[in-house]
Amino acid sequence: MTDQPGSGLPDNVDVAEARLAASVILLRDTPSGLEAFVQHRVSTMDFAAGMVVFPGGRVDPADHSGWDYAPELLSSHAADWQASSIGSDDAAAKTGMVLTAAIREVREEAGLSIDASDLRPWANWITPIDMPKRFDTFFYVARPSTDREPHHQTTEAWQSLWMPVEGILAAEAAGTLKLMPPTFYLLKEIAGYGTVDAIWSAEHTVVPVLAPVGSLAAFLKERESRR
Repeated sequence: MTDQPGSGLPDNVDVAEARLAASVILLRDTPSGLEAFVQHRVSTMDFAAGMVVFPGGRVDPADHSGWDYAPELLSSHAADWQASSIGSDDAAAKTGMVLTAAIREVREEAGLSIDASDLRPWANWITPIDMPKRFDTFFYVARPSTDREPHHQTTEAWQSLWMPVEGILAAEAAGTLKLMPPTFYLLKEIAGYGTVDAIWSAEHTVVPVLAPVGSLAAFLKERESRR
């Protein structure tokens, strides 16, 4: 999916480049239901300030090389991302680059070393073209080993913790926490599966989402109207 000129913005308005990014939805089963590991961002951030997000961040130059994944894993992931911006030329290399960024961000932000085989491509969201800071974000679902536990260690958030998926959505509806549109819709989708195994075995096609101009403002307005 590419940005198209004339998509609701004046001709003299420059569209910011959507930088590649990766985000990881760490999941676990509990007796009370599915939980996700989330981070409550500090209010001083210049992007998604005060929002509840998944661990993640932009692709860095260091992510472009130095990795050595199994060819069959890269091929599988590249097939999942085939409709995205990294699914055409040099797809395997770009797939490895984004996967490396995902693993690195989880390690840096949640202190968790996760194996590439424990991540599954799940979604691709691109920030609307009317936003001043934009990302082309590749979301993975992940099932970390039970002997490995993420924890809070990033200065970009004031707390990081496991929360029930249904509880996050209920808190968002009550206005006690805030979610960006991708986080909200991805959690709603994941909640419908109920368990990590159901998510992992699901037939799921990644369809890139580029929301229209004004969609973030409309989402925030609609959220306020529900309260």
